[in-house]
Amino acid sequence: MTNVTPFLTRVVLKNYKSIAASGVDLRALTFLVGPNGSGKSNFLDALRFTSDSLRSSLDNALRERGGIAEVRRRSGGHPTHFGIRLEFQLPSAVGHYAFKIGARPQGGYEVQTEECVILGPEGASFQVVAGEVKQFELSGIRNGIAPPAALKDRLYLVNVSGVPKFRPVYDALSRMGFYSLNPDRIRDFQAPDSGDLLVRDGSNLTSVLRQLSMRDEARKSRIEEYLSSIVPGVSGVDVKDVPPKATLEFRQEVAGSSDPWRFFAGNMSDGTLRALGFLVALFQSQDSAAPNVPLVGIEEPEVALHPAAVGVLLDALREASQSTQVIVTTHSPDLLDSVDLGAELLLAVHAEKGTTQIAPVDEASREAVRKGLYTPGELLRLDQLRPDIELFGPKFPKQLDLFDGAGL
Repeated sequence: MTNVTPFLTRVVLKNYKSIAASGVDLRALTFLVGPNGSGKSNFLDALRFTSDSLRSSLDNALRERGGIAEVRRRSGGHPTHFGIRLEFQLPSAVGHYAFKIGARPQGGYEVQTEECVILGPEGASFQVVAGEVKQFELSGIRNGIAPPAALKDRLYLVNVSGVPKFRPVYDALSRMGFYSLNPDRIRDFQAPDSGDLLVRDGSNLTSVLRQLSMRDEARKSRIEEYLSSIVPGVSGVDVKDVPPKATLEFRQEVAGSSDPWRFFAGNMSDGTLRALGFLVALFQSQDSAAPNVPLVGIEEPEVALHPAAVGVLLDALREASQSTQVIVTTHSPDLLDSVDLGAELLLAVHAEKGTTQIAPVDEASREAVRKGLYTPGELLRLDQLRPDIELFGPKFPKQLDLFDGAGL
């Protein structure tokens, strides 16, 4: 695997659901590995929460999750806030974006602090505290721009998305895609939309696949190649209009027939539909230099797949991560059963008394993988993929700072 620069290089979370404190570096391809209920999905949901809050609104993102009481961590210490920091690298911007949301009476909330810093001589930054703009700087702008107003219940990055220097950050963070596909929604006849971003459950898969067919036939063909390897006999898939909606039409080789038979999505198995959905999610970006979907998060892509097909899925994950950052949650040894899968791609997730710990796997496991003694999948079968507790040392609190500003 080549050394691809990931979009998100580091994520810091505080008091988000079961995660009390976590600060981890990410690769172009990262696997979150741990048992059910350990908190893998909560890590991905924190990233999705950021994207949802920017794409729709903070209020909608909190409501979808049951309100701030269901988002901030429950513990004996009764934390009243949660925070997220995302460090990013874009072709036009390198820096970080962070915010802390606090609870108010009767289920209310406010953005206590929000900060975005774009580094470099042509950089920019803002800092908002309790609805007041404390800092707003745009390097290289001679006459200056008056900062937009801030509100306590809105993320300020939305307000400044019209400022050219902040626009790439807003676009990238708001266009991350996270997937837990629903085969029944994929089977349904689907209403058309713009098809520029696959939605979480796959209910606009026909529109996204149509756009890929029109704009990047090579990517669509690559999806079909992987699909035919995962589901033997399936040679291709197209979008079939059934006005006013559309469905998927699969081409499948049938013994005794010179031409492939065609089947609508309603006739296909859950595994086939999930496999197609994940492949489209992985390859939906149409520009590898500046992908329109810079990060894809996928929950348990191996579900409903035959173990023999999981290796093909791993190949697809690796290929897709050359142009789009990919984060995968899994507890499947089969998916990790590869001799050339490095331990550096793994983040171990473990729950201790309801609190999630996330870190690279411990040194003993890393060494076993490096020396070829075990594959990551074999270590997972032996329950030997655990977070490295040595990383939670005296310097750990400093690694969890959300903001660069003094006193924040």
